[in-house]
Amino acid sequence: MVLGVRHHGPGSARAVLAALDAAEPRAVLIEGPPEGDALLPLAADEAMVPPVALLAHAVDDPGRAAFWPFAEFSPEWVAIRWALAHDVTVRFIDLPAAYSLAAAADPSWGDEEDVVAGEEPTLRVDPIGALAEAAGYDDPERWWEDVVEHRGEPDPKDRAGPADGVLAPFAAIGEAMAALRERYGHGGHPRDLLREAHMRIQLRAARKEFGDEVAVVCGAWHAPALTARSTATADRALLKGLPRVRTETTWVPWTHRRLARLGAPPGRGSGGGYGAGVESPGWYAHLFGAPDRPVERWMTKVAGLLREEGRMVSSAHVIEAVRLAGTLAAVRDRPRAGLGETTDAVRAVMCDGSDVPLALVRDRLVVGDVLGEVPDTAPAVPLQRDLARLQRGLRLRPEPAERELELDLRKANDAARSRLLHRLRLLGVGWGRPEAGRGSTGTFRETWRLRWEPETYVRVAEAGVWGTTVLSAATAKAESEAVSTTALAEVTSLAERCLLAELPDVLPVVMRALADRAALDADVGRLADALPALARSLRYGDVRATDTAALGEVAAGLAERICVVLPPACAGLDADAAAGLRVRLDAVHSAIGLLPQSRELGGRWADVLRRLALRDTVPGLIRGRAARLLLDDGRLAEGEAARLMGLALSRGTAPADAAAWIEGFAGGASGGGMLLVHDERLLGLVDAWLTSVAADAFTDVLPLLRRTFSAYEPGVRRTLGELARRGRTAGGPVRAETGVPGFGAGTDERRADAVLPVLRLILEGERV
Repeated sequence: MVLGVRHHGPGSARAVLAALDAAEPRAVLIEGPPEGDALLPLAADEAMVPPVALLAHAVDDPGRAAFWPFAEFSPEWVAIRWALAHDVTVRFIDLPAAYSLAAAADPSWGDEEDVVAGEEPTLRVDPIGALAEAAGYDDPERWWEDVVEHRGEPDPKDRAGPADGVLAPFAAIGEAMAALRERYGHGGHPRDLLREAHMRIQLRAARKEFGDEVAVVCGAWHAPALTARSTATADRALLKGLPRVRTETTWVPWTHRRLARLGAPPGRGSGGGYGAGVESPGWYAHLFGAPDRPVERWMTKVAGLLREEGRMVSSAHVIEAVRLAGTLAAVRDRPRAGLGETTDAVRAVMCDGSDVPLALVRDRLVVGDVLGEVPDTAPAVPLQRDLARLQRGLRLRPEPAERELELDLRKANDAARSRLLHRLRLLGVGWGRPEAGRGSTGTFRETWRLRWEPETYVRVAEAGVWGTTVLSAATAKAESEAVSTTALAEVTSLAERCLLAELPDVLPVVMRALADRAALDADVGRLADALPALARSLRYGDVRATDTAALGEVAAGLAERICVVLPPACAGLDADAAAGLRVRLDAVHSAIGLLPQSRELGGRWADVLRRLALRDTVPGLIRGRAARLLLDDGRLAEGEAARLMGLALSRGTAPADAAAWIEGFAGGASGGGMLLVHDERLLGLVDAWLTSVAADAFTDVLPLLRRTFSAYEPGVRRTLGELARRGRTAGGPVRAETGVPGFGAGTDERRADAVLPVLRLILEGERV
């Protein structure tokens, strides 16, 4: 008895259950990897909650893996549960994962897109799409729903022949698939010929052991091939010589979202698994689990969700939506209202015609974020077991829905969570990613975005080669990276990650590598890129009470080298190189302020900036930026800043270089606009220079000026315009020697005294 089904189809699952109850076979054979046979008894464990998946990976390359997912409404899962409940032998009969996973490593076997030797390439065939088109449907999903999913419950008393009763659907689908196979052959899936040869071998062995009382549950596409005439010799010859690898198999939780179409992706270098998916796993789970009135129960779920989101949905809405869905099904000549009809009814009745709340319904209900569960007795690599222990201890449950996690590192549990997440990131296990927090920007807070994907189990298995615990694995991987990494910036980044992950045993190795790379690297760009990461590492090390003395010494030495090599490196740069160095100049300036030796290094760094600001061979962008940094730190008097600007904007300076100086001094989001608003001398100098630029040179400097002033806030730009307009006298520029343009040269004491009575009333009111 061959039961051809659609993977993850509730109608197929109900039909399989009825057929097994009617036929009562002695053995049940399932399309799946035989390596999973030893794990089948776990399917009867109460702690096993679908959706789950068989995960097979190569022992020597855990990143090469494949999944075989099962949902509660999957026909294969129903057959497994039935066999275990009735004490019936159940086995997987598909091509072993040892062969499938070897395909990714051995090009001689080819991949899914290759064709069998000697055959012409064949277009891939969608069997359901072909049958739907033959039936006059333009939507394969709708055809399958009408023919299979919306069929009523089979009558368990009907035990007629294979063409009648509970077996009638399988006979009809098998006949249709046989016609398609006769026309299209393997349908563009040459590997199916190998899989089907192995299934036939296993089927013959089962029939020899159990007689004809054997039931096979497989994809409908394969059903004709399993009943076709073929010899065991031919099938074995087809499989002879195939490469194979050592594999390990386990159960892992799966999600409804991953069951969605294209939602059952294999791991890196996968050898297959179920490539099939469904567009609406949440809807199919509802159809399979609803005892009666599925449309009414569905509308009730939708109404509950919309109410939780604050929408006004009443019982009358539910009643009207049910009626509309039924009417639409009748108009469209469908046996029952399907997902299309219910969706249209929800949009019209409950969502007021808007697709915005409808998108929420699709995300939460039609697809859903259901995450399965696997018992602790399931096989797992030691690293996975240690991770599960840490997750339980830290109350950090893996969840399929993306969520934000705020951590306060002053709390022991939050600090431990941070360590775990940083160690996993170092291992390449992307469970969480750090993000900028919306609240405090201090070093005591971290914000993470968490989302647990089924593929994360593959990444954990892959990281298991580094150690048996998260701590030992992260330490070993960091040591390996420290030895093999040659770029200075990468070593400094590694040092930062090790401090965040609190890996004290690996820090000496990283520090030696960092010191060696820094001593040999003379490129000012790479040195400047490395220092900010070290400064951040020291800052976070203070928060975590980590000994960062060695790191501080390396950072101080790096800062000293930058002070030596930066001035000569700034001479003779073109515009692009100057722009890149200006960004690094800001980063180094901020980093030196964070170092423990900032007081000693600050004076040395100020001397470097002063040399840059006064040297004519340095591009105007860098000279202007150096002057501005000195002014912000209080190491440059305002009068001296005005003098430097006057020199930079003198007639002897090329207009393009002068505009670059202005961009360096007052450009970006560093408060340059407010500086011009409050310092009338600087504004007057800029205005006087701007009005003196010749017409032929103005077009050359205009892009630089627009880039500079466009970065200011709209209010700042408006104020500067007002000041420039009010300050003009007889067409002349704003005068640098007067008070703030437009505000008068001195203080009007009489007008200032007029404020006192109002101020007195306010203060007296506060005391009351």
